[in-house]
Amino acid sequence: MRIMAGMRTTGPLHIGHYFGALKNFLAMQSQYECYFGLMDWHAMTTAYKSTSEIPAWTRGMFAEFLAYGLDPEKSTIFVQSAVPEHLELYMIFGNLTPMGWLERVPTWKDAEEEAKASDTHNLGRFGYPVLQAADIAIYLGQKVPVGADQVSHLELTREIIRRFNHIYKGKLPEPQPLLTETPLVPGLDGRKMSKSYHNGLDLAEDPKALAKKVRGMPTDPQRARREDVGDPEKCNVYTYHKLFSSAADLEWVVQGCTTAGIGCGDCKGRLLENIEKLVAEPRERKKELLNDPKRLDEIIAAGNHKARREAAKNLKMIKEWIKIS
Repeated sequence: MRIMAGMRTTGPLHIGHYFGALKNFLAMQSQYECYFGLMDWHAMTTAYKSTSEIPAWTRGMFAEFLAYGLDPEKSTIFVQSAVPEHLELYMIFGNLTPMGWLERVPTWKDAEEEAKASDTHNLGRFGYPVLQAADIAIYLGQKVPVGADQVSHLELTREIIRRFNHIYKGKLPEPQPLLTETPLVPGLDGRKMSKSYHNGLDLAEDPKALAKKVRGMPTDPQRARREDVGDPEKCNVYTYHKLFSSAADLEWVVQGCTTAGIGCGDCKGRLLENIEKLVAEPRERKKELLNDPKRLDEIIAAGNHKARREAAKNLKMIKEWIKIS
């Protein structure tokens, strides 16, 4: 069973990326034939004015994938722009995709005013679902990891591929959703995690910066004094404990908070320890990879070559179906 998944290279990976995608990727690579893409063409839909930053973001993400355990011997890890067959299939799909289908996409309709305000009301963003369909089909992807709230987005990919197969008597697989656990990860202040709020937590956060952010997290307002009891469910620190901490630590937090047996500083300290257990070693491995550019370049080039070999083979077959080979 072949999996296709990707991430836009729009900046450093944060904890939302880890729990929403990367953690699932790590589990999948031992169960499926996986293609994991770093989607820099997709990044350009909103970052076209800052393209000089995209290569560094892409290299950093690639290094982070490796640092957390994605194995290029088990999976094909590649950079989207290094495989031009994506764009060629995008053009083929673009010519058979009705405009009405794209105009009805919720992520376009809901964000259209924001896109106009941010000067990203462009063809690339409008046609994003078509390129996404090409990304999946060029590798004959059979499953795509998505959260339950994203299943409807994948349906447009299936419709495009279904229409292609109908018109050209092709045999591209219609990708099915592979439902994955995608917990909602709020920002450190409890609001939606956003760059504009400066409330995110990068996976490669410097230890001192990480400690400062965790120590500064707001807590249950009922605990104005050390001796006041609190309600963990009203505290975002406890929300983060649910992501990073063991069952024993969760019990310790609940017991200590509801009886005032521990202070908020104690609670944050234990959370910081548990975050460090997850991120410390990968953070160092990422640094080592970025400090050895020749080695990293070789790994990236090998992944791109592997992906392009498969994409070229499939595009040749697709062109034979549409009789332009």
